[in-house]
Amino acid sequence: MKNLLVLLTAVLISGAAFGQAKTAGVHIYNPEANAMADIKAATEKAAKANKHVLVQVGGNWCTWCIAFHNLVDTTASLKQTINDNYEYILVNWDKDHHNDEAMKYLGFPNRFGYPVFVVLDGKGKVLHIENSSYLESDEIGANGRKKVGHDVKKITSFLKGWTVAAVDPENYKPKKTAG
Repeated sequence: MKNLLVLLTAVLISGAAFGQAKTAGVHIYNPEANAMADIKAATEKAAKANKHVLVQVGGNWCTWCIAFHNLVDTTASLKQTINDNYEYILVNWDKDHHNDEAMKYLGFPNRFGYPVFVVLDGKGKVLHIENSSYLESDEIGANGRKKVGHDVKKITSFLKGWTVAAVDPENYKPKKTAG
């Protein structure tokens, strides 16, 4: 019994250490970045390219933020959809860097947790805030449990639903028929 207790304790400690190590050394967010300057630059670039801005708010401490970024980075269709339609920027939020001015400007998206996504038009207007929990997989794995992670189809639908073309009212006017 004592051996079992020692084994369980060792497993729990190593599991906790592994959980911490998953994001240790991964630095996709720059805590020192000027978030407002990054948003302004992305907005100006988006306006010139007839795109929107996709802001991913999160931090290097956030395993879901890192996982989402890695999924986009390794899924060609997601990467292409973002590159074709958005200026994609990361805005850091952590216990030492709250980026209060940026959070206010973006409509306090951090109220939804992390990562959270904000779509801006080429003038910097907030069009949409997406709670990332809506992008998680509903798929049930072979073990009968819900798979953990984000769903490529849901992400694609979200991204395509907020492109410049998707929100252009001209694309929804009735077509005139010859007659």
